[in-house]
Amino acid sequence: MLKEAILYDKLPNLRVRCNTCPRHCQLGEGKQGYCFTRQNQQGKLYSLIYGQVASISVNPIEKKPVFHFYPGSRWLSLGSLGCNFRCPGCQNWEISHAKPEGEGTTYISPEECITLAKRYNCLGISWTFNEPTIWLEYTLEGAKLAKEHGLYTNYVTNGYITPEALDLIGPYLDVFRVDIKAFSSASYGSIAHVADFTPILEATKRAQKTWGMWVEVVTNVIPGYNDCEEELRGIGSWIHCELGAHTPWHITRFYPHLKLSHLEPTPITLLEKAREWAFQEGLSYVYLGNVPGNPGEDTYCHRCQRLLIKRHIFNILEHNLKRGCCPYCQAPIPGRFS
Repeated sequence: MLKEAILYDKLPNLRVRCNTCPRHCQLGEGKQGYCFTRQNQQGKLYSLIYGQVASISVNPIEKKPVFHFYPGSRWLSLGSLGCNFRCPGCQNWEISHAKPEGEGTTYISPEECITLAKRYNCLGISWTFNEPTIWLEYTLEGAKLAKEHGLYTNYVTNGYITPEALDLIGPYLDVFRVDIKAFSSASYGSIAHVADFTPILEATKRAQKTWGMWVEVVTNVIPGYNDCEEELRGIGSWIHCELGAHTPWHITRFYPHLKLSHLEPTPITLLEKAREWAFQEGLSYVYLGNVPGNPGEDTYCHRCQRLLIKRHIFNILEHNLKRGCCPYCQAPIPGRFS
């Protein structure tokens, strides 16, 4: 199903410029953008993936991962095809590197998403698996409907979105779970094929400060790519200074995949060092991901350091908060809790 894009400029000679992500692809007649999902047809830009769902499931919010927004809640999670990145170790490359001409998608209307979310007792809808920014026309309509029906909304995103696109969907998004993959042009170039990563940082700040979204950050630590102390401390310092000390940061273990299958998994000792560096940079809530059974999965009070939530992978084993506060020292815990 074709859908005319919301954000684009018409240029001379039937060319167009897409304004959804910072690549700002300029396309001649019949050409597709870097993401493969937007095409110039006779001087108009169209989305090729409106309503085309490649993956759908009901997941706990911990799988995003998001730890401070109604822990244990269920979310209708769906994704389409394509991405505005080409990460060499992508875990979802079958859909994110795919072109929409292929098979394997099912049309699901925004209205049907609402019905499914309610049928399966979901607290909200999460657009994930591939990059939701390039699904803007569809996710915007779905987010508007979700708000009308009392559902929460979540982008699991690489953050590579223009201010114009973010401002369109900003009033209807509750959670912005963003990847900050590195903290240097060289690392971002090798991981995501973008040298200028400042639009990601600016979008993340805008999501939190302009639109009041709950923000959690993820960094997948890849050996030899973004695993040096300077880079990881840089991310931690930026989060502290720009988003606040209580912003959760998930430092996750890389596992070999796709073009990075020759690498070893991230050493757990390095992840634990990175967590300590983050604490030294002033962060309060730093989590380790993809390391089941590690205490880095758990939530501890930033004031008294007592255990508040104990986890194992995506399951909550203990939940000790009382009305969003630590039961031991009564400190309000940042986030949303039932």
